This record gives sequence, structure tokens and C-alpha cells, in this order.
Amino acid sequence: MTGIRDVAREVDMSTASVSRALRGLPGVSPETRERVLEAARRLGYVASPQAAGLASGTTRTIGVIVPFVTRWYFSWIVQGAQDRLRGEGYDLLLANLGGDAAARERMLATRYLAKRVDALLVLALTPTPEEEQNLRTLGLPIGLVGARVDGFCCVDIDDLAVSAQAVDHLVGLGHRRIAYVGGGLEDTLDKRAPRLRAEGWRAAMQRHGLDVLPGYDEAGDFTMAGGERAATRLLALPERPTAIYAASDEMAIGVLRALRTAGLHAPEDISVLGVDDQEMASFVDLTTIHQPVREQGEAITDMVLAALDTGAGQPTEHRTFPTHLVPRASTGPPASGSRTLPR
Repeated sequence: MTGIRDVAREVDMSTASVSRALRGLPGVSPETRERVLEAARRLGYVASPQAAGLASGTTRTIGVIVPFVTRWYFSWIVQGAQDRLRGEGYDLLLANLGGDAAARERMLATRYLAKRVDALLVLALTPTPEEEQNLRTLGLPIGLVGARVDGFCCVDIDDLAVSAQAVDHLVGLGHRRIAYVGGGLEDTLDKRAPRLRAEGWRAAMQRHGLDVLPGYDEAGDFTMAGGERAATRLLALPERPTAIYAASDEMAIGVLRALRTAGLHAPEDISVLGVDDQEMASFVDLTTIHQPVREQGEAITDMVLAALDTGAGQPTEHRTFPTHLVPRASTGPPASGSRTLPR
């Protein structure tokens, strides 16, 4: 493998002078720098990012902490961030917590990532006071997605408004018995989105003068399997809902599967509505609330890159992205009578 010494021998210069030329530092004439760059290209020399970081104090790497890399929402935020970083010559260091609280503590409450990255993106995790203090001591631009903390740059959506849009649509179709499938508030790394969407559902039901019946709030863990289990429990209630609002498309798809297993159909028997508008939503004709996920990843990355470019320190910009209803075939008026479940 070609090293910097090979380039230095080729141009008959010291390795220190070659290093300065390759890094664009002052004290090297344009003619000399071009001669060094030409030799490096010809010999196939690629500078070590680690060595460049030691010399410049930067890594050209942005860290991204994600609770679950396998879930659609997080993967598309990461994709948006990666698109921006690639165009600016930065690498992405992905830290997948996998739902592990100990991994969260290691990443957010210690200096584990200090000196490894130039900035840090934290996805759907609201820092605790201890974590917030630790992040501030890192001295890096910090960007939060799906959370809002004063003193950091943040992008999010209005989760209360998301639930209001969902309930308003279903009520407008004539539904009165609207159940909710959301994320459980136990054993989860962050409670913000599950809590706000559940609160939004309850507030919207109250605004329309509708009761939340016993058993109508089920945990689906933001997975298809969890949504299916939650819907199975809802279908077993003495007074079955005529509509189910699921706080993610994954859970809504699980609800649709539970309906099929029970010999029921959406929307003829029960209307189903999700959140996100991921690709699978259109394939299963799922009515959903669209949120611009990839754009959130791009926006938060732009914020921290701008801070790095200007040396402005910690950016504090907040941006809330709009959401909107995407009506499809899974919602409709409630059936005139309550159909009995097949036995």
C-alpha cells in the first residue's frame, strides 16, 4: 500500500512538507502543492482519516445514535443524514442501541464518542438531565430528531397534531368508537412520541365529545407483531371499536393482519389508520398521516454542518415539519350494524 513516504520520495521532499501540501496548509507554494497532489494521484495514495484527524483536530465524521436501526423511521432519517454527509465529504458513524438501556447510557451519559466525531445526531431520544449535561461538555454541535431541548438544534413533528388529524378524519367519516394502538410506556428508551400521540388521541376524542371506552388504549410497541397482538385484544372486547388509529404504519399493518385472521376487512368492518406514510402503506392501501422523515434527517444534518463550517459552536435552531392526511382505502364510514366475529 502506498504511504506518504512513497509520495515524499517521488517528489524529493520531506514527509512533513508533503503532509502540509496534501492538507492545504500555508507555507507551500501552489506549484509545489500541485506537484505533490499529482504524485499522490499517480501513486494511488489516500490519506488516513485518523492521521488527518490527529493533525487537524477533526475527524470528518458525524456520529448518529439510533434506538433501532432496523425500523423504517430510523433507517430513513439515517439515509437523509447520509445523503447530506456524502456530498460534504463526511463519514457517518452509526451507533445502534438496539433498545438497550445500558448502550444508551454508554453513548449519552459518558464521553465514549468524544474525539471520535465532529458532531452528534441523536434520534428520538430526549436526553435526561444527566445526559443533557454530558452532551454539553462534549463541545460538539448536537442535533436532536424527534425531541426538543433548549440549547440544541432540533427537528420534529407536532405529535399532538398528528393524533388530532387522525381522529378528525375518522370522526368526519362518522366513527364514534375509535381505539388507539400506540407504543408502550414501559421498557422503552424514549417516551416522548408514544406519550404525545396517546395524549393527542385522548384530547381529540374529548374535543369531539367522545368517550374513551375501557380497553381502547392498547400498546403495540411500534412493530407489526405488536400491532397485530394489540388488535387481537381489541377485537375480543364486548363492544368492538369501529375504527383503530395506530401510531405507526408498522402497527397499522399488524392491525390489518389481525382483521384478516379474524375474517374481517377494512374498512367494511373496521377502519384502520396509521402514521408515517412509509412505502408499505401505499401497497396495502393504508390511510395514514404523512410525515417527511428523510427530510428531517437532511435538515438536522444541514444544521450541524453549518455550525462546523462557521465555527459557530452549538446551533439552537428548532424546526417543526408539517404533517398531513393521506386518505386511502383502509378507512370509510362505520358499518350500519355491528358484525359478529366468526367463530
